Amino acid sequence: MPTVQDLIVTAIQQQLIVTANYQDKRRIMCPHVIGHKHGRLNVLFFQFAGESKRDLPSRGQWRCIHLDELSNVSISSGQWHTGPDYARPQTCVDQIIAKVLC
Repeated sequence: MPTVQDLIVTAIQQQLIVTANYQDKRRIMCPHVIGHKHGRLNVLFFQFAGESKRDLPSRGQWRCIHLDELSNVSISSGQWHTGPDYARPQTCVDQIIAKVLC
């Protein structure tokens, strides 16, 4: 059975959608980068649907999420979403394991 990390890496490599619970909210996101920062495994997601503690902008929003705080993770095909500013340097991850090449 694949680990959550395995699922996220696959989703990055194949540009798949991730649906998961994070902070008691069901979120629908596209992962862009996974790796370590300060000893923690982080994922840079672009959340485009689902729930959020604050209103989710209609255009979506970047989220830097600690992998160990995700639960009920699944991946699926669908329309890939990204932010217009993906090319700018990210600060979520220092040691990259996998990233989307957009």
